[in-house]
Amino acid sequence: MTASDSDLRPVAEAAVPSWRGGFGRLWSAAVVSRLGDGLRAAALPLFAVGLTDSPILVSLVTAAGFLPWILFGLLGGAIADRVDQRRAMWAVDAARCALMAGFTLAVGLDEVSIALLLVLAFVLTTMQTLFDNAATALLPSVVPTAGLGRANARLMTGQTIAGTFLGAPLVPVLLGLSAALPFAADAATYLIAAALVASIRMPPRERAPRAAGRTLRQDIAEGIRTLWRDRVLRSLCTANTIVNTGVGALIATLVLHVTGWLHAGHAGYAAVLTAYGAGSVAGGLAAGRISELLGRIRALVLGLLFQTGALAVLGTVRSLPVAVGVMAVFGAVGMLWNVNEVTLVQERTPPALLGRVSAANRTLSIAGAPLGALLGGAVATAWGLNTPALAAAALFACGVIALLPAVIN
Repeated sequence: MTASDSDLRPVAEAAVPSWRGGFGRLWSAAVVSRLGDGLRAAALPLFAVGLTDSPILVSLVTAAGFLPWILFGLLGGAIADRVDQRRAMWAVDAARCALMAGFTLAVGLDEVSIALLLVLAFVLTTMQTLFDNAATALLPSVVPTAGLGRANARLMTGQTIAGTFLGAPLVPVLLGLSAALPFAADAATYLIAAALVASIRMPPRERAPRAAGRTLRQDIAEGIRTLWRDRVLRSLCTANTIVNTGVGALIATLVLHVTGWLHAGHAGYAAVLTAYGAGSVAGGLAAGRISELLGRIRALVLGLLFQTGALAVLGTVRSLPVAVGVMAVFGAVGMLWNVNEVTLVQERTPPALLGRVSAANRTLSIAGAPLGALLGGAVATAWGLNTPALAAAALFACGVIALLPAVIN
């Protein structure tokens, strides 16, 4: 499959998804669930620090949230294509609600250990591999194809606001009231999200008959082949993996860059993170119009060029205000990338394969982040705290090159 005209030309007459019906409930479920994710993601490391003073053990709690994608991401996509995605989503959220309710009880009884935190993070993310792939596959069933870009933008913007500006800031307040409260709130958000998804009414999906004896391994291989044979999606996935390696290098060392190289302290680090979140929201709000003006692939290429320049500035200019501005731009263009990436996968993949193709793309992309984190630590140790940003800039430039075949007709 080659790049279609709609991938390269401005997106004309994009439909605006209606808030009524399936999309409104799916959006609400996604935003409520992300609010809970934001609470848990901020609370778990703080909780871990109270249990151990070992940096390795604390970091393993975060690492446990990446590993399931590498181990089970492809499997989650294959299962998402075999089952009713709506039912899979609410069933997973119901299970996560029960899991978090049990953990909340353990916190209340003071029966929590680092081992339990590791298991919790691992199991929750394992279930998320099915949930996220099912959600990607379900969206085209509730939104017209022409409205997928705007729908993805609204979903991601709402999730960013909920997780970054609502969830994380609430954690210190909730922990001040009770150590168990953030986790109880997370369990409640899963329950609400499950009810919202379960309430979506849609006609039964027609599925092609599955060959007798067909295995999940064969299904996974079919998804990978489909991704590889599509020049646009292959280039997109390659570029995304390279770029995420750069993101991993940057994020893993950003606190050292701000507090050590810029000497801006914790307040400076908070300002940089806030700018990144605000930029992400702005990028989500503008993503639809930018894609309509430029076309999805051209928007991606130009976005990577902007991010490459921004990272080069971040690694060479020793100024907190510049860093704040750069991270705002970086977040805005990053959201533009995320919206167009997911939309292109949805537009170019046959519905029966969407879960598997999405899983293959997402799994390969996520695998770059931990590799990048190791790279960032290595170059910061060898050449200075600003060099991970420069290494990330070089990787983003390579991402531009990897994406160019998608532009060539």
